[in-house]
Amino acid sequence: LLMSVKIKIQKKPCPKLFQHTNANMLIQCHWPDTLPAKKRILVTGGCGYIGSHTLVSLLDPHTTSETNIQYSVVVVDNLANSSHESLRRVADITNLDGGFTMNADGTGGQDPNGRLVFRKVDCCDEPALRGVFEEFAPQGGFDAAVHFAGLKAVGESKLIPLKYYQVNIGATWNLLNLMEEYGCRSIVFSSSATVYGVAKDEKAKLKESDEVGVTITNCYGRTKYMIEQILGDFHGSHALLREQQGGKEDGTSAKDWSVTILRYFNPAGAHFSGKMGEDPNGTPNNLMPFVAQVAVGRRPHVTIFGNDYDTPDGTGIRDYLHVMDLADGHVAALKYMDNNNNNTNNKSGNGKLNVFNLGTGTGYSVIDMIDAMGKAVGKPIPHVVGPRRPGDVTVYVADASLAKEEMGWEAKKNLEDMCSDLWSWQTNNPNGYP
Repeated sequence: LLMSVKIKIQKKPCPKLFQHTNANMLIQCHWPDTLPAKKRILVTGGCGYIGSHTLVSLLDPHTTSETNIQYSVVVVDNLANSSHESLRRVADITNLDGGFTMNADGTGGQDPNGRLVFRKVDCCDEPALRGVFEEFAPQGGFDAAVHFAGLKAVGESKLIPLKYYQVNIGATWNLLNLMEEYGCRSIVFSSSATVYGVAKDEKAKLKESDEVGVTITNCYGRTKYMIEQILGDFHGSHALLREQQGGKEDGTSAKDWSVTILRYFNPAGAHFSGKMGEDPNGTPNNLMPFVAQVAVGRRPHVTIFGNDYDTPDGTGIRDYLHVMDLADGHVAALKYMDNNNNNTNNKSGNGKLNVFNLGTGTGYSVIDMIDAMGKAVGKPIPHVVGPRRPGDVTVYVADASLAKEEMGWEAKKNLEDMCSDLWSWQTNNPNGYP
């Protein structure tokens, strides 16, 4: 019996063909046209919920095959509200050879091939962050940064506003200064839908062109809005400098900054393996991790803040987005800004400032989410009704069509996926990361 086995290493086969034949078998291997480009990405706050899931998307072998880019990541995180255990899980899920190992002193770690590197650094500590840039400068530095680091609890931000301004804006200020100094001019910023504040028409889907900054109800949202303004001013300054200097910046490369701002709506869910998920310190600030902790018995019930809103069941409606869809959105943004790697829409954000909503465009009420989680768990989730919280709005749903049009990104997972993956994480890790 003569067997022919073809091994296709890349979707687009190379004209060159390696062929081996013996008496019983013909093996044909199609090699790629070119080896994947290698890019190193700095990820601030990469041990947290969204950051760690984005690491999975960046290091996933499927990402390499689809983009022809092999990403390596350097994570900086002060571990104030996260665990380096998430990095071990990332290495496991993405099958990094040799896994991830922390240093004995807990200040850093990496895998044997340097694809996943960690440095325990607070982005507000400029000398420490500078040390990371210095360390990797001889190796070519960073091709881009994805900036997650910051404080993010809406309620807490009202109690300690100065801390939020100091940390969120200060960390960004340090990062941008060092990126400029070391020649890294491409950044994806983790913003938030909170910048829209209270919409004039609460029933309409929010668009990137809608008014921002005016009716924000909390300090956290204002720091996100301010950082968006800083990025806009910073991006625009380079064009002005070139005009004043006859088309060339004094003493620096003429490369424009590429800035992509992603306004998230409500991330939920976990990696489908159940190995990674949201693990907040203390009481969860977001609905779904709280619901999951009730389901697993860590808390007695969910409190619904108000059931007298102008919605079908009286509870507020939000746009919930699977965290892995959100993670893939960051990869799409990096690819969009890469001038040498056009996305599927043949559009490029290289040298531009862009803002995109990331959401599903579908709203679910608090009751919808609790009931859906109950179906995933196999039993009702206990809940009680409490008074409204100040600043909560009736409906908050994204129009994410621009992200699809420009970056080729759209959410693929549904509410059932969010709940089943979250339950898998919670049952496998009832107390979070060890």
